[in-house]
Amino acid sequence: MVVDKLRSLAPIDYRPADLVDVGGGYQLRSEAARAMTEMLAEAAAAGLVISVESAFRPYDHQQRLFANAVARFGEDGAEQRSARPGFSEHQTGLAADLGGGGCHIESCFATTAEGQWVAANAHRFGFLVRYPDGSQGITGYKFEPWHVRYVGVELATELHDTGVATLEDFFGLPAAPEYAG
Repeated sequence: MVVDKLRSLAPIDYRPADLVDVGGGYQLRSEAARAMTEMLAEAAAAGLVISVESAFRPYDHQQRLFANAVARFGEDGAEQRSARPGFSEHQTGLAADLGGGGCHIESCFATTAEGQWVAANAHRFGFLVRYPDGSQGITGYKFEPWHVRYVGVELATELHDTGVATLEDFFGLPAAPEYAG
């Protein structure tokens, strides 16, 4: 499932049936939750504290977040920072925002030991950094080193090993730099 500015969820208010707690009041789909728990435990064993800062968001929650972003940044600014409701990976239950090393949901996460560990190891648990540096013209989002998407170990490892940075590129999908219409 690829969700981006050209590909919405169907139905638009999709809600997965298999959500499981991953701590902090956040939920992911069961397979992604197991993988996240394993990834955070391995990071902790390496002396790193990585926390889930956001995960599944229902349609109405994303609707409020997007409206707040529009009020703060205007529509164009909001669309660079936040997904429209129904177009958010968080609504799939397969995406999470991570924090650690004193940086939470900011680009500085990439410079922390925690962020570097995630970038180097997330694929081993089935995650990829979904909005990599330099991919805004493809994904429509600025670099988000904290945003990971569960795709399964096989696909995440193939993306990592081949250096293909985005799901759009891997699946040969058109770039989604902005919303259609």
